[in-house]
Amino acid sequence: MNAPLPLTPSAEAGQAPVAPPAGGKIGRALMLEAVHAAPAGSRVQWMVGQSGLDAARVLADVAAALGLRPMAMEELQGITPDFELISFADCQARACLGGWSTDASGRTLRAVVVSDPLDLKAQEWIDLQLGGAAPDEVVRGLALLEDVQAWLTHAERNLMAMGKGDAEGDAAGPGDAETADASVVTLSIAGIETTQNPLVRLVDSILYDALKMGASDIHFETQPAGLHVKYRIDGVLENVKRIDSAEMGHQAISRIKVLSELDISERRTPQDGRFKVRVERREIDFRVSIMPNLFGEDAVLRVLDRKHLTGQFQTLSLDTLSFAQSAKDFIRQASSLPYGLLLVTGPTGSGKTTTLYAAISEINTGLDKIITIEDPIEYQLKGVLQIPVNEKKGLTFARGLRSVLRHDPDKIMVGEIRDAETAQIAVQAALTGHQVFTTVHANNVFDVIGRFKNMNVDSYSLVSALTGIVAQRLLRAVCAHCAAPAGMAAEELLRLGIPADRLDLGQAKFMRAVGCPHCRGTGYKGRLAIAETLEMDDDIRDLLVRQAPIAQIKQVARGKGFMSLRDSAVALAMGGQTTVEEINRVTPRENSQSPQGMQPTEAAHA
Repeated sequence: MNAPLPLTPSAEAGQAPVAPPAGGKIGRALMLEAVHAAPAGSRVQWMVGQSGLDAARVLADVAAALGLRPMAMEELQGITPDFELISFADCQARACLGGWSTDASGRTLRAVVVSDPLDLKAQEWIDLQLGGAAPDEVVRGLALLEDVQAWLTHAERNLMAMGKGDAEGDAAGPGDAETADASVVTLSIAGIETTQNPLVRLVDSILYDALKMGASDIHFETQPAGLHVKYRIDGVLENVKRIDSAEMGHQAISRIKVLSELDISERRTPQDGRFKVRVERREIDFRVSIMPNLFGEDAVLRVLDRKHLTGQFQTLSLDTLSFAQSAKDFIRQASSLPYGLLLVTGPTGSGKTTTLYAAISEINTGLDKIITIEDPIEYQLKGVLQIPVNEKKGLTFARGLRSVLRHDPDKIMVGEIRDAETAQIAVQAALTGHQVFTTVHANNVFDVIGRFKNMNVDSYSLVSALTGIVAQRLLRAVCAHCAAPAGMAAEELLRLGIPADRLDLGQAKFMRAVGCPHCRGTGYKGRLAIAETLEMDDDIRDLLVRQAPIAQIKQVARGKGFMSLRDSAVALAMGGQTTVEEINRVTPRENSQSPQGMQPTEAAHA
């Protein structure tokens, strides 16, 4: 670019292959050979293989020879995408990227990064796109091909819906189309491309992309100038598309309401619905929530891929979850009791239902009658009677639970306790010889008692029925392919709410998120479960019945080995499985940490 080599195809056409560089440095001869021996786009990788040097060294040598700046993934993440400078399609085709960067003095400069600096045609084309910009106004960089691709994937997810994916197996066969339910939307690459209606094509592509990226929720947020679309992936919302048309945004919401059989003329009150789509010969449910806002309406779609999850959960057990061993032992012991109430608490999407199904799967020996009542049924379990709530037909949790008790059950799972009637029936069932599993929304194990008190459940009855409480969260795990060590000073840990004097820093292995193709440039891939558990022994029961202060109950529990959610999260960070930034995002800071018995391998062990 700034100092291009005269590497025309005829210049060295008859030259013999060049030996690997001497002295451990990439020279001009090897770069000349790469032009003829390696295809465009893969010449840096070819030089890595020929030289025997590591990729970072080759990148630095080639960049120095050509007057470019070598850029690792961390530096690429500092570039703001600008697909008006170089279009996204051109970036993909030429394995380059364009955007804006800030230099040390705070100036905003155009940035262009290539992965093949020996492609003269590409250099000339990029110079044309820059329109004769002065050299000091442009940052010209060189990066590895995989890093450029990861940057593009990340930018694609944040600025626009995904492009074409792998269409193999996406389209349903002719037989499937003939037998398909007319109310089920079939999504495929071919179908989206051939759809003439731009609104239908827009909504279908958003749904399809969400499924391909493994999103758990899709958010349509109406803004004054249009619509923003976000996916929740690994528990975090990420921008994927912006529609700069208020009318198109309103029509997209109406399209979702039509699919969900909701009233498109009603825009002043919330509405709930659901619909199904068919992708790759399997049906996927979407739960829809429509909410009015200042500029129109918002929509949130929860993705429920039952068939896929059911296949995954055929071998589900507590050992397949990433809880600390002590938490798994507690849940296993509490779920094996002949009667009592096991409560699992946490926010929406924290894995409560998965934990309960893991416990039920382990005790499902065929000797007991197991019945669940859920809204909706998220996973299908063999040998378990599962009842879906249908409030439109009058089948609520409370009414269903009453009927379940007349069906001779041994074990009962109530998907969620939402009201006083359901809470009282569940407690009475646990007191009359049934094992009851259920969930409730509370911040931690100590707040659960207050939730039931607000529902007018007698404290003595609740404490007598309770066998244990589990509170859980999900943390993003650092990507194993790109995570880098992070030196954490005592002062920095203290600033982040982790008292360093209470931790064994000598054994700690803190990591930081970097980003690579495996994690789409985010630095995180997958999630880990953490939990705090409270066993109902005589001391704890006595304190709860006497309505002792929470501080006193916590003190007694800690004396018995209680580990909070924060303790478990810190242990994962010390073990190098997540980052300090992630544990601060998910768990609140505490006035004191409890290091007793908290080793990184304990909570990090999956």
